Formats: sequence, C-alpha cells, structure tokens
Amino acid sequence: MTKAVILARVSTLRQEKEGLSLKDIQLPELRDYATKRDFEVVREFVFSESADYKIRKKFNEMIDFVKQNEDIKAIISYRVDRITRNYRDAVKIDELRLDYGKEIHFVYDHLVINKDSVGRDIQDWDLKVFLAKQYLNRLKEDAINTAKFKISKNEYPGKAPYGYKNITRDDGSKWIGVDEPEAEIVEKMYQWYSTGSYSMLEVRNKVKEVFGLDFSKGKIDFILKNPFYCGTMLYDGQEYPHNYDRVIDEELFDKVQDIKAGFNKKRFKYAGLAFPYRGLIRCADCGCMITPERKIKKSGNVYHYYHCTQYNGKHGAEWLTEDDLTKQFVSVFDKLQMPPDVVEDIANSLKSSHKDKSEFHQSLLNRYQSEYKKYENRIERAWEDKIDGSITESYYEKKRKEYRAKQKTINKKIEKLQFADEEYYVTSSYLLKLAENAGKVFESSEAHEKRLLLKMALQNLELKGKKARYDWIKPFDKIAFYASRQSWLPL
Repeated sequence: MTKAVILARVSTLRQEKEGLSLKDIQLPELRDYATKRDFEVVREFVFSESADYKIRKKFNEMIDFVKQNEDIKAIISYRVDRITRNYRDAVKIDELRLDYGKEIHFVYDHLVINKDSVGRDIQDWDLKVFLAKQYLNRLKEDAINTAKFKISKNEYPGKAPYGYKNITRDDGSKWIGVDEPEAEIVEKMYQWYSTGSYSMLEVRNKVKEVFGLDFSKGKIDFILKNPFYCGTMLYDGQEYPHNYDRVIDEELFDKVQDIKAGFNKKRFKYAGLAFPYRGLIRCADCGCMITPERKIKKSGNVYHYYHCTQYNGKHGAEWLTEDDLTKQFVSVFDKLQMPPDVVEDIANSLKSSHKDKSEFHQSLLNRYQSEYKKYENRIERAWEDKIDGSITESYYEKKRKEYRAKQKTINKKIEKLQFADEEYYVTSSYLLKLAENAGKVFESSEAHEKRLLLKMALQNLELKGKKARYDWIKPFDKIAFYASRQSWLPL
C-alpha cells in the first residue's frame, strides 16, 4: 500500500478537539478516499482555521514530516483552500511535488498534482490558490475598515508619534494626548532648525547636549517633516486634519519645510495629470524612476514621453512615447491568450470555486445576522425590565449602549463581507476577460485600469533603453508559460 498523510482544516476549536470536519464530513470523506485508492494513512494533521498560529505550526510540521519520510508518497486534503491560502504555502507544496516526488490530492476539487502534471492541472491549482488568497484578504481587513472610520472622525488610527501618547479616556474611548516632556523637545527642534543656522546633524547634537537623548539622524528628519505636530496626519500617502492638540503652529512647520527643501526648488509641474505608467517603472541602468513629460508640438498636438530622471547622473537615457510603452504592454498581455476550451475550463473552475465561496459567505452572513438579532432581543428585554421597574434607567442606558456598540461592530463585519464578495466577482471577471483577449482588454482600458492590470499581472517593471522588462505575478506566470508552449491540451 502507498503511504499517505491527511491534512484537514476544520472550522472551530471544538471540532478540532472532537475530531470532526467541516459540516462533519471532511475527515470521513478524506479517510474514505484513502481507503478506496489503497492508501495507508500514517498520520492525520488536523487544525482549526480559527487559530492562525496553529495553522502555521501544523502546516510546517506536515511539510517537514513528509520531507523526512521518503516512503510517504501522497498528501490528501479536502480542497485547495483547505491546504493553503497564500503563495508562500503554495511554493512549499510545489517543492514537495517537484523536488520530493510527492502527489497532492484534493478530494472535493477532483484534482491531483505531481511533478508530471500537465499545464491544465497546474493552472487549475494556481488559479484556486490565487482566488482563495484574493477572497480571504478581503476578510482580513478589519484594521483597514477601523482606520477609515477613525479618519472620518479626524482621529489617527495608528501609534502616536514622538511628542504624543496613546491614552484611554474616562469614558473608555481612545485618544492621543500631548506628552509634555517629549513635546517640548519637538518644539525646540523646530525652533532651532527654523533659524537656518542648524543642520539636522547639528540639531541632533543639540538634542543630545540639552536633553541627553541620542536620536538618529533619520529620527530627526522624520520629526522635522511630520505635519502631525501642526494639525495634519498622514495615512496611506494622504493628508487629513486631526482633532488633537498642536505642538507647533503651521507657520513654523512651513518655515522648516522651506529650509529643508530650498526656496528655489522647482515644483513638479505634471502632478495630477493622468499618466498610466507614472511611478511603476524604474531605469534598468541606474534604478531611478521613469518619469512622464507632456510636450505640445507646434501643430498643437500633445504627446506624452517617458524617460529616466537621471537623478544619479547622466547616462544617455532614451525617451519613448506613451504609445510605444502601451504597444509593448499590449504584446505582453497578448502572451496570456488561451484557447477557447481552456477558457471554458477556467470558467468551470470559477463556478466550482463560486459554490464553495457562496456557502462560506452565507454561513458567515447567517452567523452575523443571528448575533445582531441576539443583541436586539436583549435590548427589548432590558426595555421591558425598565418599564417593570426591575432595573434602573441608568442601568438600561448602559446596557443599551453596550449592545448597540456590539451591533455596530457586527454591521461593519457584514459590510466587510459584502465588500469581499464583490471583490471576488471583480477578480473572476478580470481573469476571464484576460483569458479571452488580454491584449485588447489592456489596450482599451482607461489609464487607471491599465495601472490596475499592470499591478495585478506584472512586477519588477524596468526600462532598458526603449525596451520594457518585467516579471510575471502568479498565476499569470503559469498562464504565459503554458500558452507560449501550447501545452494546454492533456497528454
């Protein structure tokens, strides 16, 4: 008998302790599958998806165990998203099949991959890893949603910068207050630098002399360019006003920025214009960014050119038009062209993934709605208790606010779930469009859509002379690889 291991990801810690599977069928089906195919299961690796640390530990334990035992030839799992939900784990699985000769069986997906797998099976594997990662990434964005909510209230969603401190107020809400000793140091740093008589190194030495603190030059620079001290917070590259106390005024901050930047520095005259490739490509010779420029000919025609900034020194950088770059990227995306029957296979794979995703989505939605209703019932019962005189008005208000806060949190989770659901369909739609006619899709896209497509499919973009160079991002590397070799048809 061929030896194998089972890897099962169950839904809750209770199921893990009791040896149950997702919907009480996962493990029994895996065991039945092994029996029917004459596999001897030497070990079962079962863990709860609710414990991230345990996922990593058990998964790595399984990888090491299989590598160390040459007689184990197969890993049996329920679905692709049960064994891995990120590219790092997918690389380890590929290592098992390519370097160690292992087979990986996905029972529900009717998929088996090994070192001899043909392009269609590998594409199916890569596609499902990609979709699982895309979908679950959306479900892990609590921090992003919380940050957006705090920013909408002019509150900072992160750790307070030097000169401030994170505090909890009497009502339990979080706030950022001025840390007086540190704030005094910040104010002095701005005052010294604003005279124009101190370099950042000299400000550093002054801080050490007066306050006995050994700041790095980088920390000095960060403090002297952080607008938080005058009322503006930076988050994700954007500026927002905040409601906290100021350490310095805007006039002092602006004066310091003028000294740092130089009064006669030429401003970037093309900011705000719709250049699709701005900030995406670097020079292959010097590593500087490829920058766009707008030229108006005598005829009145407008042209967009791209070239290296040559910030680190002149090296005869080539100039090329935006149209030239677009033509190159169109030819790149043409490499993703797939035969109609393969597109149909992908569509079927998406339908299968959609069924799994819909069950997961509906299960979470039902749970959230049930929790919301539970707190609504508690509010109603508390109201009746207040009317009956069994609880006080103040106690009722306290519990009502507590339950409404929990309902608000649940509503955020529902919104996040709906966002993830929409992102799934957007991703699937893009994949199918690219599979059908990738080059034309890119060519007809708007500037911002071109940027999204490039970021989704390509990485390490650089310009060598007038030639764009790149690396594919999964799963597009596999699509291009097998398409170039016409290896789509099964052996």
